[in-house]
Amino acid sequence: MEKERQVLVVFPHPDDEAFGVSGTIATHVNSGTPVTYACLTLGEMGRNMGNPPFTNRENLPKIRKKELQDAADILGIKDLRMLGLRDKTIEFEDEEKLSNLISVMIQELNPSLIITFYPGYSVHPDHEATGEAVVRAVKQMPAEKRPKLHCVAFSNNCVLELGEADIVNNISPVSDTKIAAIKAHRSQTEQMFVNISEDVNQDPKIKAWLNNERFWTYKF
Repeated sequence: MEKERQVLVVFPHPDDEAFGVSGTIATHVNSGTPVTYACLTLGEMGRNMGNPPFTNRENLPKIRKKELQDAADILGIKDLRMLGLRDKTIEFEDEEKLSNLISVMIQELNPSLIITFYPGYSVHPDHEATGEAVVRAVKQMPAEKRPKLHCVAFSNNCVLELGEADIVNNISPVSDTKIAAIKAHRSQTEQMFVNISEDVNQDPKIKAWLNNERFWTYKF
């Protein structure tokens, strides 16, 4: 994995970072690269309240905020930014305001790499709107000054239309860290991933999913 000057990760929900890119984040942190994670919401509209339930709709934002901080601590992220937008409404935010929010961080941090969702191929409206905002912000920059933009895509048609992933990071050396980050989002993952360590050893497909993080380079 190429050594970066600064990595900026932009996702809308707590746990977006854990499933798809936490191994990549941990690898960059371990190599001494500063990583900033900008999480747009606290995921307060998430359906899961734990299994068995241990919280309610009123307290879920506080729970997910703590889970997000726990996951960031596990990954070694020192710069976690909770931007306070409302879950499931990112698509309705003013586009210029949202892009400017990203642009300000880019100007401050001067990242060499930004990680976000690939617009059109990330299923959830919040994912799509977040990726679109990042693309708009980067597109406004002079081409020679743009950071690399690595995007997560997982819609059914992503490989058919985009081709195979441009980057595949094998993160097996930090797979235990990734599992711990996933489990930190307890309200969302507790029962689903209760036996994940055992499942990884028994199921090659789960092992391949866990250990290989795929990214598409955004084509401007």
